[in-house]
Amino acid sequence: MKEIALSSVHQELNAKMVPFAGFNMPVSYEGVNIEHQTVREKVGVFDVSHMGEFLISGENALELIQKISSNDASKLTNGKAQYSCMPNETGGIVDDLIIYKLDDEKYLLVVNASNIEKDWNWIAHHNTMDATMRDMSDELSLLAIQGPMAAKAMQSLTDVNLKDIKFYNFELGTFAGVDKVIISATGYTGSGGFEIYFRNEDAEKIWNAVMQAGADFGIKPIGLAARDTLRLEMGYCLYGNDIDDTTSPIEAGLGWITKFTKDFVNSANLKKEKEEGPARKLVAFELDERGIPRQGYDIVNENGEKIGTVTSGTMSPSLEKGIGMGYVPADIAGAGKKIFIQIRKKAIPATQVKLPFYKG
Repeated sequence: MKEIALSSVHQELNAKMVPFAGFNMPVSYEGVNIEHQTVREKVGVFDVSHMGEFLISGENALELIQKISSNDASKLTNGKAQYSCMPNETGGIVDDLIIYKLDDEKYLLVVNASNIEKDWNWIAHHNTMDATMRDMSDELSLLAIQGPMAAKAMQSLTDVNLKDIKFYNFELGTFAGVDKVIISATGYTGSGGFEIYFRNEDAEKIWNAVMQAGADFGIKPIGLAARDTLRLEMGYCLYGNDIDDTTSPIEAGLGWITKFTKDFVNSANLKKEKEEGPARKLVAFELDERGIPRQGYDIVNENGEKIGTVTSGTMSPSLEKGIGMGYVPADIAGAGKKIFIQIRKKAIPATQVKLPFYKG
């Protein structure tokens, strides 16, 4: 079990620690609903230092990234980030990731913790152009400071004008007295805020400064459980649940990050799938009655016949109703159409909806 740099700090805060992707991680502090509402209404800080970071550099860095990723990284300018995925050769997804362009020959790739080794090996396998690769996952910490008050709460810690950083843009600046911190207007909650990357040795100093600066704004530490309910209310895919090695970006609704203006791994087959239409689609649904849909529950039709599986589900703290996502045949997919979720012995009716669930 790997420990993140702030593990002892979380334990002192009486966080409930659980094994997650090979790391000892804080899953909750006060409770999911309280933490969830803190991020929706004020500001909360997540320690997501388990995420992986790869530095790809050299004159062939962009060529390698273009080969392994579905989005068009040539559109990036310095200081911009891009959501993308790495398709495999059989129609599925190796991982989803964020690509940061640091300068013309230097990019930071941020990948999921559970896939660090797999992703590294995949990228290295395709690195026939000899781009320079460096795994910085064990050197860097990452805090996600999320919520509508994030910019105001953190402004005293930096000379960078936080409210001026546009969505999916970032600045390299001084933060809490620490130089060369990446301050990125990205996040996984749908409530705005920043993600900050810095070296492990500065973790405690930055954590304490963040908590002190945010004290007047009601800042609280937030665990991974609330991170999951927040991202699900936005309909953001979670690797291992909604996307994996067997799901294509087209059927997962990620056509918008799949650009056929270039060649990449399996691009010809994915282009054909987009043109012909996928056989199944990832849909979002709300339960019409009380109940909590869970990952793995069957999706059935009015005759009780299985037509799909719930990939993510929860009781939405913001909407106070059961919400979820899952794959169904393409001809059954569509906002307003009815499906049923098998919860124990009862098939609960549900209505397909357009994302996001939470409109803000």
